[in-house]
Amino acid sequence: QVQLAESGGGLVPPGGSLRLSCAASGSIFRFNVMGWYRQAPGNERELVATITSDGSTNYGNSVKGRFTISRDNAKNTVYVQMNSLKPEDTAVYFCKAARCSGATCYPEYWGQGTQVTVSS
Repeated sequence: QVQLAESGGGLVPPGGSLRLSCAASGSIFRFNVMGWYRQAPGNERELVATITSDGSTNYGNSVKGRFTISRDNAKNTVYVQMNSLKPEDTAVYFCKAARCSGATCYPEYWGQGTQVTVSS
């Protein structure tokens, strides 16, 4: 059983910054793809960012240039630094860990999510 624990969410004003953390219950070496996704009420879950074991990153179009994903294997943790936050960034943010080979990813694990609210 793999557990992912997200933390760092909260209420921030527009233009502010926040860093989310996702701590895995074990080594993240087994997960070559780690990522963050978000979901607002009534919307589908969308990509925020992913990072692979070789350091390659991928970002959703709406967060490019503002968010930065990183992973710390020694701490079994993945982070996303979120800057220049906008009200439309308000959502529940979920951490994902996956083992991928090419386009196929299995298994796939999700955290419980952490709420991010951007409001003045």
